[in-house]
Amino acid sequence: MAEAVQSVKDVFEIQIPARLQAKPDLIAKINAVYQFNIAGAEGGAWWVDCTRPGGAVSGGTSAVARCTVSMADADFLKLVSGKLNAQMAFMTGKIKIQGDMGLAMKLQQLLG
Repeated sequence: MAEAVQSVKDVFEIQIPARLQAKPDLIAKINAVYQFNIAGAEGGAWWVDCTRPGGAVSGGTSAVARCTVSMADADFLKLVSGKLNAQMAFMTGKIKIQGDMGLAMKLQQLLG
């Protein structure tokens, strides 16, 4: 996603759905549901479902998510725009992961 990131909402409503549509093989490769809990003024809760054909993204929470990502809105925008390294962010506590760490490692393919 090389284009400039405008808001957290844009990432979930425009960029991730476009990425899933452009790379249907990514959905099969991941085959899981992610929950994103983004804190801050632009934050909110979204889930990304890579178990459905074509994938799905929606606001709210998913009871079947196998990997939950929690972070601040500013850090999330830096992450998806390539200005924040995911591994460094994890090691410094800017990203908190609950659930399947193997899925967390696949996040970069989904977000970047």
